[in-house]
Amino acid sequence: MRNAYIAAVHDLAGRDSQILALVADNGAIVFDRYRKDYPERFINFGIAEANMISVAAGLAACGKIPFAYTIAGFLTMRAYEQIRNDVCLQRMNVKLVGIGAGFAYSDLGPTHHTVEDLALMRILPGMTIFAPCDPQEARQVTFAAAQIDGPVYIRLATGGSPRVYDTEMPFEIGKAVSLHEGNDLSIVTTGHIVPEVLSAVRELDADGIQVLLLHYPTVKPFDEAALLDAADRTGLILTVEEHSVYGGLGGIVSEVLAEHGSGAVCKRLGLWDRFPAGYGSYTWMKEHNGLSSRQIISSVRSLMECRNGSPS
Repeated sequence: MRNAYIAAVHDLAGRDSQILALVADNGAIVFDRYRKDYPERFINFGIAEANMISVAAGLAACGKIPFAYTIAGFLTMRAYEQIRNDVCLQRMNVKLVGIGAGFAYSDLGPTHHTVEDLALMRILPGMTIFAPCDPQEARQVTFAAAQIDGPVYIRLATGGSPRVYDTEMPFEIGKAVSLHEGNDLSIVTTGHIVPEVLSAVRELDADGIQVLLLHYPTVKPFDEAALLDAADRTGLILTVEEHSVYGGLGGIVSEVLAEHGSGAVCKRLGLWDRFPAGYGSYTWMKEHNGLSSRQIISSVRSLMECRNGSPS
């Protein structure tokens, strides 16, 4: 995802001289090509995220289109006041790019894990939020962000992200993507946990459980129609997110179902009122925090047993 994003920004800079790449003392090597080709449009602010965002807002006020890139937790929390007041309150055309979201910085511990960012960003008026699931989609949302006149937050993993799409797929802002068809239960998910969810869905499919899998590359604006259709079709919703269940995707889904009077049963799978636990590989972190394919399968079976009247 990281390399796909950087390549997309490089391509955008070649098409539009107003595009700038901003970093906060990270990504120096991976930006080598961009820095070489567009040195006057690359700014490294050092470990000064709040300053980077205020400058980005000022650049946007002058007609520039800055893409401000740094570690997701430091971007969305250390510079939150600047994002709120300098970018969103003034409706500045700034693109915020958070790298290493969720548990992606697995062995760096909870200071670098980011499971609060969707909640923080979605409450800001005028903010568009993208959470791509693979490198192809990361490239697509970067191009989409450049076309939006206003603040955007792009939530990314790191390098080495597996491919989800085998072929080039069209991307539409604000639309959910169906990755698997089924009528037994719906899983609603977003971002780089999608490959893990797909693995679970394929195993369930082999066992005769047909899952409707909805991925939300655009978290805000949220595709309510796709969710309500899935709720009507299956009556059971499991949300899966590499994020706190409070304020993130599970919160959005629950709000939409409640406000529309849906009778669907919804269960949320994510972090429940705690920080990510442990240090280790990304695979180990997902298992240790309840988000491995095995645990997703267990949650699906439990939810289906609930509907059938069996103990969960």
